[in-house]
Amino acid sequence: MSDQVQQVVDASGVDAEEFARNIGQTPDRELRAAMEGPLREQIVAEVFRRMELHYRPQNGEDAVIHWRIGGRPGGGEDHWEVVISGEQCTTSSEPRSEPRVTLKLEGVHFLKLVTGNANGPRLFMTRKLKIDGDLMFSTRIQSMFSIPSV
Repeated sequence: MSDQVQQVVDASGVDAEEFARNIGQTPDRELRAAMEGPLREQIVAEVFRRMELHYRPQNGEDAVIHWRIGGRPGGGEDHWEVVISGEQCTTSSEPRSEPRVTLKLEGVHFLKLVTGNANGPRLFMTRKLKIDGDLMFSTRIQSMFSIPSV
């Protein structure tokens, strides 16, 4: 495992800017290997944990966002829920609520999107990101979180 992939895996001890920089500097093939390997759950869980920490309240807007992240080892996807309620953001790997929007993408594109290393509209236009539900709301999701500059 390369040092860059190891830093992605050890994300809990890395600040957000360094994590984003590591994602941006790691070749796609290595990110894909990490997201298809045994440490995928740890990586994805850490990203969603950080979403809670980096949430920026948006005028009391409430919403449920589902993320469907493909490319699991052996096929399939991870399904996560982000609940925005007033001043709080909570995440869960066990979705329970009807989503306002569902975002579907592969693991590498997910990592790049949530770290600011990929542009959401560009991913959507190139069909690497699929959006079901409130398309206009989906354009505001990235602004709801403090995403480090890379």
